[in-house]
Amino acid sequence: MTTALRRPTGNRELLGLLGRTPLARVTTDLPCPHPGFWAKLEGLGAGGMKARAAVSMLLGARERGELPPGAPVVESTSGTLGIGLAFAGQALGHPVVLVGDTELEPSMRRLLRTYGVRLELVDRPAAEGGWQAARLSRLRRLLAELPGAYWPDQYNNPDNVAGYASLAAELAAALDHLDILVCSVGTGGHSAGVIGPLRRHWPHLRLIGVDATGSTIFGQPARARLMRGLGSSIHPRNVAYDAFDEVHWVGPAESADACRRLATGNFVSGGWSTGAAALVAAWAARVHPGAVVATVFPDGPQRYLHSVYDDDFAAAHGLDLTRAATRPVEIPHPRAAEATGWTRCRTVADPLAPCDPLAPGGDGSPDPTGPCPLRAPTATAAPRPDRRTTREETP
Repeated sequence: MTTALRRPTGNRELLGLLGRTPLARVTTDLPCPHPGFWAKLEGLGAGGMKARAAVSMLLGARERGELPPGAPVVESTSGTLGIGLAFAGQALGHPVVLVGDTELEPSMRRLLRTYGVRLELVDRPAAEGGWQAARLSRLRRLLAELPGAYWPDQYNNPDNVAGYASLAAELAAALDHLDILVCSVGTGGHSAGVIGPLRRHWPHLRLIGVDATGSTIFGQPARARLMRGLGSSIHPRNVAYDAFDEVHWVGPAESADACRRLATGNFVSGGWSTGAAALVAAWAARVHPGAVVATVFPDGPQRYLHSVYDDDFAAAHGLDLTRAATRPVEIPHPRAAEATGWTRCRTVADPLAPCDPLAPGGDGSPDPTGPCPLRAPTATAAPRPDRRTTREETP
């Protein structure tokens, strides 16, 4: 426990600062030349992208009577939602208690505390579930200790998804047409929240998900992850699996390289999820000539100065930024092979569902032992039947 729990007075005028972030055209090589894509710069909004979700979750809980006036809000975060909740807590008059971990950057710790958050840190990952499971264990103890405390549960709260309706509306108002949307995936909130409204505008809009190597969200085995802000060691129920046309896993070296190229070539940049989304968006623009491509940059570069943009950090973690991948390796199914670098898969399935008949060796029958295991790679891809016509990758 680092600061006393205090109740902000509330300032609803802050809500007028929410959203309305700029849309930038990105044309810098990432790492190859491409026709360009649009990027929504959520890092320039008050509270960052996740302020949209944070305000939505707290307002929804208040309307249902789950969050009394002035009651504390307790949540687990790797940082970005924490800033959003600090914003929402100040606006709506709720003290915020956040459970982070010792890998949270010192600058982010100081910033959260400056915003009036009480920050608690766990010092070791759980044997199963990693840092997320360890944070959730501490969170449950805090809920028992703080009378009337509310847990938004960002990974499974539909109000998280609903909070991004404004983001969808802003994209629809700014663009005459959109063919491909690229979204990084952590809680699953912003991809699920924008794709429905945007497909009402553009029914044939394709959605590409971007995950981190070592993340379990799309059916890969859990591994230690260097990148924060995308990926997960648990299975968020906000992920709209049936909305995705394909998924890409991106590694930390590839993401960091993209972040640096953005900074030096287009000025606007961000952290791990921004680099990963930008890399895939540039690829999509390159392999689908004439398509209008857009993505979302969830935050800015400030909290990553000692990681993504630090040569010593890169060297210490074995990140070779001189050999950027120019295209993804393709696998036929998320469980066909482990993604250790930039990897593409055109089969998307809920990893907690019964075995997918499209998986190599799968027969579609229920599996009483749980999700299908990782299988050996196969020589040929089996792309998932798609409701939209796609242009095959040519580079």
